[in-house]
Amino acid sequence: MGVLVLGACAAWSLITAAAHDGRPEGVLLALLAVAAGYAAGRISGALLPVAAPCAAALTGVCLAAGLPHLTPGPEIVGPLGHAGATAALLTLATGAACCAAWATASPPLRVLLRLLAAGIAVLAAVLDSVSGLFTCAAVLLYSLAAGRTRHRGPGIAVLALSATAATGLTWAVAGNAVPDGLTESLRGRLTPHRIGLWHDALHLAREDTALGVGPGRFGELSTTAAQSLLPDGRPHSAPLQMAAEQGVIGVLLLAAAFCWLLYALWRSPRPTPVVLTAGAALTALAAIAAVGNALSFTMVSVGVGLLAGLATAHPLADEPART
Repeated sequence: MGVLVLGACAAWSLITAAAHDGRPEGVLLALLAVAAGYAAGRISGALLPVAAPCAAALTGVCLAAGLPHLTPGPEIVGPLGHAGATAALLTLATGAACCAAWATASPPLRVLLRLLAAGIAVLAAVLDSVSGLFTCAAVLLYSLAAGRTRHRGPGIAVLALSATAATGLTWAVAGNAVPDGLTESLRGRLTPHRIGLWHDALHLAREDTALGVGPGRFGELSTTAAQSLLPDGRPHSAPLQMAAEQGVIGVLLLAAAFCWLLYALWRSPRPTPVVLTAGAALTALAAIAAVGNALSFTMVSVGVGLLAGLATAHPLADEPART
């Protein structure tokens, strides 16, 4: 199923690019990164169910601390810079540390790994990533609550509803469908420039609902992006970017990819706390991607696949049962 979903995403990006002379390289690179990360996570999670997520967490921390020096091109400062990628990497690192904590049978090591997860949240505050601090704390709390959950189905359903609510709120703001008081509050946090990009994305999506304007062409057609001193050609919202560049089918394929991740977690042989922790981190990342450009960074796409692979791997040794 995962191969079919990712293959359909790749094929549709090529179709829309051919129809409007677009540039599908970015989409194809992101899909390749997710697939590579997922394969690496399945293999390393089977061989080292505790050490692999621990190493992934430490790697994510190092990458987040190294941004923006690890990314090519000019440094983009301000609210539309690398904040989304930093928050995403720290969130994935927190999820990996919590997964390692639930996978180990050693109580002292479990406490140490949870302290690592808490330390990542503190690092988010040090790096001035408010969204990262919020999502890291949410993943940590959800992971602790997952230890008392016997059935993973309701937990997966809550995660799916949360991602839907975050995406729906972004879409409502772009379409001016929220109350004026809430709009002013969100405008102060999201910045008028970002909301202007969302308006342009929704306008372009309405012009060609079926195919969109073509991958990589948002920056050429957006008036708000043209007014920016350092435009990056993106609307800083993954669902709106898919709607503008690949039409409604692109949005449905993006939703199908997320649903496939949740379905894979639901069917995973790993303990329920590990599964729900990974699902919480991926859902938090979906919320970050709905209001930012986190998925534009290859290292984030690799991290998504890696965490999903770690949480769905078949360990070679039997894990201790969790209640």
